[in-house]
Amino acid sequence: MRSFETLDELALCVGQDIAQSDWLTTSQDQVNQFAQATGDHQWIHTDVARAQAGPFGTTIAHGFLTLSLLPQFFQTALVVRQVRMGVNYGVNKVRFPAPVPVGSRLQAHLKLLQAEPLEGAGYQFVWAVTVAREGSPKPVCVAETVVRQYA
Repeated sequence: MRSFETLDELALCVGQDIAQSDWLTTSQDQVNQFAQATGDHQWIHTDVARAQAGPFGTTIAHGFLTLSLLPQFFQTALVVRQVRMGVNYGVNKVRFPAPVPVGSRLQAHLKLLQAEPLEGAGYQFVWAVTVAREGSPKPVCVAETVVRQYA
């Protein structure tokens, strides 16, 4: 885990690869809970028996489930000690170039693209996030996410 004392210190790192997260393993229970929460019950995600005969030989995680793991990846990758709060502000770009078979181990690589000061002792950070799947040559998620943090 990479640590910074202040947001100003982090802001000096624009253009740098900042950190990579811990590995996270996807589970069928996680996929089922996501399907329940979102109403996306497509068989490729939730029907284990049918998915075994499908194109991936197993169930796969929803792309949006992978995207929703970004806060967890950030939490294990970096910390800024003098922060009172942070909010997700949006996503500029997202792609899911490869599937995530259930049981896959994932890791996010974080690169800081922009840091803009905000009124109220804060910054708007734009991050390039690449989520890799262990053993896969292609990333499973490539996103440009926007986060606002306040000291």
